[in-house]
Amino acid sequence: MERIVVISCTNRPDSYTLKVCKAYLNVLKDLGKEAILLDFRELPLEQMIGENFGKSTPLFTGLVHSYVQPHSKFVFVAPEYNGSYPGILKLFLDTVPPREWTHKKACLVGVSQGRAGNLRGMEHLTGVLQYLKMHVFYNKLPVSAVDKVVKEDGSFIAEEQGRACTEQIKGFLSF
Repeated sequence: MERIVVISCTNRPDSYTLKVCKAYLNVLKDLGKEAILLDFRELPLEQMIGENFGKSTPLFTGLVHSYVQPHSKFVFVAPEYNGSYPGILKLFLDTVPPREWTHKKACLVGVSQGRAGNLRGMEHLTGVLQYLKMHVFYNKLPVSAVDKVVKEDGSFIAEEQGRACTEQIKGFLSF
């Protein structure tokens, strides 16, 4: 069975991004799909920086072999940082060998406490993922006012947000 990788694209502790990731994991489970979480709080930053300068490390290589290489579908849950997406996500994408992303599929979810749901960041991320030869699903879902729509356990307070998430994932699964 194909596993979907849900990526929490921030290393900030106690983030709303992680709560939204839990919601997506719940939706995928409810739809009978297997999913795993890649939590950027657990990324080996020192090794990633070394990887960027040609020093291959077993720790980071293992992470790529576990979370990127064997999978073909990824849900990127990216919070808004300074009108775009977090630097840790850019470092991750720069560090993973580009061939690992070629012809794989991405679903984008923007997270913001503001009203735009990181629309600008999702557009920036789309350009980078397409440069890496990924196929980006057309339905990019902004989660605005995230502090008012998602609970700690990853369930949505706002029923319409839950429906939008489910519809996005259903479309992505057939993409």
